[in-house]
Amino acid sequence: MSQHDFPLFPPIEPRRAGMLPVDALHTLYWEESGNPAGVPVLFLHGGPGGGTSPRQRCFFDPAHYRIVLFDQRGAGKSTPLGEYRDNTTPLLIDDIERLRRLLGIDCWLVFGGSWGSTLALAYGQEHPDRCLGFILRGVFLCTQPEIDWFMHGIRWFFPEVHARFTGAIPAEERGELLQAYARRLFCDDPAIYMPAAREWSRYEAACLFLRPVPAAGDEPDDDAVSLGVGRLEAHYFLHHGFLAEDQLIRRIDRIRHLPAVIVQGRYDMICPPATAFRLHAAWPQARLDVVDDAGHSAFDPGITRALVAATEQFRRTGGFDREG
Repeated sequence: MSQHDFPLFPPIEPRRAGMLPVDALHTLYWEESGNPAGVPVLFLHGGPGGGTSPRQRCFFDPAHYRIVLFDQRGAGKSTPLGEYRDNTTPLLIDDIERLRRLLGIDCWLVFGGSWGSTLALAYGQEHPDRCLGFILRGVFLCTQPEIDWFMHGIRWFFPEVHARFTGAIPAEERGELLQAYARRLFCDDPAIYMPAAREWSRYEAACLFLRPVPAAGDEPDDDAVSLGVGRLEAHYFLHHGFLAEDQLIRRIDRIRHLPAVIVQGRYDMICPPATAFRLHAAWPQARLDVVDDAGHSAFDPGITRALVAATEQFRRTGGFDREG
C-alpha cells in the first residue's frame, strides 16, 4: 500500500473544538487535531462559505502537525449560517489572528485552496511574521476576469450545467446574472433564497472534478452548505473580495521570502490555470506544481497526491524544493 495509491492520512477526530465569538453577530467553530506539540498548520476552506469537513484533516501527518481547522464567518458550523453582514476579508483576517492568539500559536503553515488561497495570501501579506509558509491550491485572486469566468465562461466547457444555472433566472435578468442571483440570495424569504442557493451550489459542484465523481467528498449535499456557499460567494464577488485592484499581486513582496508551493489542476474549470501562472510569474520563488490530470477539487486524485506531497516535504525540510 503506497502513498501514491492512498495519499490521504487515516481519518482522525479532533482533540478539542470550540466556538469563538468574534463580534456581537458572528461566532466561529474551530477545532484542533493531531500532535499538540507539532508544527501548527492552518487550513483555510474555500467558497467563501464552503466550511470545513473531517476529510480535510487528512492532508497532514497527525504525528507531526498540530492541525487547526475553522469555519469562516457564515460558513459550516459557525453562526449565523449564511450571514453576509459584517463579513469582509479584513474581518476574516482579524478572526484568524484572534484564533491564533486563543490557541497560543506563534506562527503556522497556511494551507488554502480556491477562496482559501485568496484568504491565505491576504492574511499572509497582512501578517507575514505569523506565517511559516504557504500551500496554495486552485489559485483565485478575486479579480473581475475570474469572477466573469465563473459566472459566464464556464459555459464553454459545461454548457448544460451553465444553462441550468442561468435557467433559474428569468430571461430579462440574465444580462446581470450575478446581481439577479444576489437579489434572490439576499432576500428574507426562504422560498426564494433557498432555491437560488441550491442552484448556485449545484452549478459549482458540477464543475469541480476532471471526471464526474458521484457523491464527491466536497460536493454540497444539503441546504446548509448551499446557503453558505451561494450567499457568501455572491457577496464576496459583488465586492471583489473586499480587496483593492490586484492587491494580492501588488503586495507579493511582503511574503516573497517565505516558502510556498502552488498546486494547480491543468483542467480546473472553477479557477483556470492562468491565474496560478500569473501568481507564479509575480512570485517565481514559489514552486508551481501543475497537475495535468486534474480539475479543481482538492480530492481529485492528482491534486490530493500533490498536496500531501507538499505537506510531507514541509514536514521533512521546512520548505519546498523548486523542482518538487
